[in-house]
Amino acid sequence: MLEAAGQKYYVSGTQKKFDAIIQSAGANYVRSRIWVNPSDGYYNLAYNLALAKRAKALGLKFYLDFHYSGNNLSWQVYNYTKSVVTSFVSQGTPVDMVAIGNEITNGLLWPTGSTSNWANIASILHSAAWGVKDASTTQPLIVVHTDNGWNQATQTWFYSNLMAQGTFLSTDFDIMGFSFYPFYGTSATLANLKATLNYMISTYGKDVIIAETDFPNSCSGVTLSESSIPISAAGQTTWVKDIVSLLEGLPNGHGKGVFYWEPAWVGNAGLGSSCTSALLVDSSGNTLSSINMYA
Repeated sequence: MLEAAGQKYYVSGTQKKFDAIIQSAGANYVRSRIWVNPSDGYYNLAYNLALAKRAKALGLKFYLDFHYSGNNLSWQVYNYTKSVVTSFVSQGTPVDMVAIGNEITNGLLWPTGSTSNWANIASILHSAAWGVKDASTTQPLIVVHTDNGWNQATQTWFYSNLMAQGTFLSTDFDIMGFSFYPFYGTSATLANLKATLNYMISTYGKDVIIAETDFPNSCSGVTLSESSIPISAAGQTTWVKDIVSLLEGLPNGHGKGVFYWEPAWVGNAGLGSSCTSALLVDSSGNTLSSINMYA
């Protein structure tokens, strides 16, 4: 493919075929990928057959790598992720933590990455993780972020299916991130969150964070999961302090932080909150700096 594009290779000023160069340097294998009906013909069966002839003529062994899809989405995800993370590094502001997808309980990059194909989800996430890892020698923490962190059945379903593929590995990520809101049903309680996080830690041994949460300072017509906590600035303080306390009580220091989303947003009932205002301030307009938010 590269030769057809006009690429030439030289050793000490002498042009040579690349397979001959690597063979003379001691390589003993060629690993080549095969795609299913690629539109341009590159990496199809005929391409690989011709390449194998060249390799064998040089005494090289041939390793055929099956790609059972013509889809290159994982490669695009890898390159895009690496490019973005590299941009932060290049300007002197390297990121410290990266979520490879936002609330991906139902998959990502539909329809390819829907939960009807867990193999694709695992492949995409593996590529994303390595896009992060290959972008910098200073490794950001990598987060897998799902919603409804209080729901143990949902989290078990997601991670058991994901990890069963054998493509996305435990070593690909550092942290399990969970969204936890009081608006999404009366079962979204602190007690259920605690039980779920304890189960996930005991099963997978990962650090955990609450990647999203908030609590209203004004609301009407919405049933909250913790009815004893008042809808007020004081209630916001209680909600977040209770989550922090819960995280601090998890085994082996696995509870690492809580992120409030979005503490400056007003009038966001359609996004991230079912109430008019989750603005994290007291009645006088002062930010609630007393909350022990850490990361």
